[in-house]
Amino acid sequence: MWYLKLILVIIFGAILYQDYKNRLVYWFLYPITGILVFAIQLYYIPIELVFVNSVLNISFVAFLLAVCFIYLKIRRMSFENSLGIGDVLFFIFISFSFATVSFIVLFVFALVFSLLLHFVFQKKNQFKTVPLAGYMSLFFAVVYMATFCSDSNFLYAY
Repeated sequence: MWYLKLILVIIFGAILYQDYKNRLVYWFLYPITGILVFAIQLYYIPIELVFVNSVLNISFVAFLLAVCFIYLKIRRMSFENSLGIGDVLFFIFISFSFATVSFIVLFVFALVFSLLLHFVFQKKNQFKTVPLAGYMSLFFAVVYMATFCSDSNFLYAY
């Protein structure tokens, strides 16, 4: 299983690099990420629970995107200029990663981590936008590296 985690960390690194440098990430990296995190979760728990976790996680992401969309409509802002399609794709494909409670906690901490990194690197950055998918991929890469040598399933159990 360590080889899948290693490939996943490398892909997270590629997403971070591309998103930070150009704000453009190759689209095929997102489905590869989704397949890898799904396979890793499937290694630890039965397929029925993997599907339940994935549906609940995607529902959580859909709820957050709907709230964001409504907020932007009220503020008369463009959704396309506020949140990139790469960010939305990253949200969707990372939804296949963990049990629902673990996913919600990690997702929220990834968003806070991204905000803090943006404030730290704001003056050095030439873009005004946040490389959200890149920063979140850095966070999830650290999470997977922390569990790299462990066969524990604490992130996948309820």
